[in-house]
Amino acid sequence: MRRERPRSLTAAALAAIIAVGPVALSAAGSAPAANAAAMRSATITIRASGSTMRASGSVWQPPADADWQWELGKPLVTTNANLMGTGITAYNGDTAPGDNPTVYDIDAIENPASTVAALHQLGDHAICYIEVGTAGNYYTAAQEGIATTYYAQLKAAGDLGNKLSGYKEYFININAPSAVSIIESMIDQQCAGKGFDAVETDLDETFGNNEGKTGFTITQANEEAYLTTLANYMHGLGLGWIAKNLDDTGIASFVDDMAPLAQGIISEQCNQYSTCSLLSPFQTAGKWIGNAEYAPETQAKFCASDNAANINGILFNVNLAGGRKPCR
Repeated sequence: MRRERPRSLTAAALAAIIAVGPVALSAAGSAPAANAAAMRSATITIRASGSTMRASGSVWQPPADADWQWELGKPLVTTNANLMGTGITAYNGDTAPGDNPTVYDIDAIENPASTVAALHQLGDHAICYIEVGTAGNYYTAAQEGIATTYYAQLKAAGDLGNKLSGYKEYFININAPSAVSIIESMIDQQCAGKGFDAVETDLDETFGNNEGKTGFTITQANEEAYLTTLANYMHGLGLGWIAKNLDDTGIASFVDDMAPLAQGIISEQCNQYSTCSLLSPFQTAGKWIGNAEYAPETQAKFCASDNAANINGILFNVNLAGGRKPCR
């Protein structure tokens, strides 16, 4: 499955950020929660791009200050301290076990239900990493535990377009009902079926050729409708939604429209590319924000601002294969 992608903002995205202007992110207290297992029953109705978006049901809401580990480079081994990201002193001086992760974002296919169960036994939560905007032919049907791989299903349905630059993946026609159905089946089988608590949706901002020319006409309204459908489906399965890199489009309205449906967001390099201000709807609502930075960034460059804004910033290795340098 495709991994982290160090990003480079397009000229259009940079122009949009400049047009929005800076938005101050003041320090805020963490979301009220007795512990990491806190649940929130949410019923939200909003208007976006002319359509009503509604999320209802009881889903896990990560505390705003929850420590996390992002392990996509290899399957998680709960007895491996490096992969678990434990026993580390944070930039602000916090030490283990207080700053050990309580949230683990791991690959949906490579990690079995037993790993999710092991995390739950430790009192931790698990986020299910999937891709919803592109698909690659990375796994066999046996590895996915189904008769026909998701990639093969999408290809047979005619729902794959142009190749994603730098990866052996192809853009998904998110407007196709068949594609929506296939992605929903992946969420059900791999995320809900294995007992995950939430879903991270990577490549969830392919509209307007933000990630490259898709081969399809995908507008912001199309993207919002697609993500609304997926989020409501997740919520119906008892899964939270962790959005991904909504800010790297440089479009504040996109983040504003999606934030009420999501339980949190992961951003990559929002300090390096000056997009952290676009995450303000999550910060204002007291929702969890995970920020991943990579070299050449250093903790000294971004940790103070992330801590002040109640953003859970971490300096990761680019392969996301163990280890982490948290800000707090």
